[in-house]
Amino acid sequence: MSINNMRFLSLLAALALSACSSDLFLTHNGNMPSNERIAKVKVGQTKNDVISTLGAPSSVVSLDQNTWIYMSSDIKRVAFMAPKEVNRDVLTIEFSNNGKVEKISRLNKKNGVEVEVCDDKTETLGHQPGFFQKFFGGVGNYSPFPAARSDI
Repeated sequence: MSINNMRFLSLLAALALSACSSDLFLTHNGNMPSNERIAKVKVGQTKNDVISTLGAPSSVVSLDQNTWIYMSSDIKRVAFMAPKEVNRDVLTIEFSNNGKVEKISRLNKKNGVEVEVCDDKTETLGHQPGFFQKFFGGVGNYSPFPAARSDI
């Protein structure tokens, strides 16, 4: 093999390896308002005031319609590796029953809490057929003629 072929092959290998290392993606998710807009929200304001200042929330707590959440996160993905969250910002606004801002709190990745998702399953009764249902469950369900269809 000539020196020119060796140089060409080594250049080709270097290009192939460098292409793999540049597969870095940063993704921004969410709709966190700017710090200037957040500073304008004060205790005692109405829900309409908050919407006009910050916009619609990312989420409203389903069991408590008086808690609004604004959140954003930055996710780093490198080639085939598992994605990693590099930044998180969560703003929670709690309203009283009469619709006025009662509490404003903010969390980020450093002072937040990681919650692990549990893969355990809870078995429910009635979904596993017993011995008799497995072997005799179809007795009496035989119908030689299909039921009359009303959509014909």
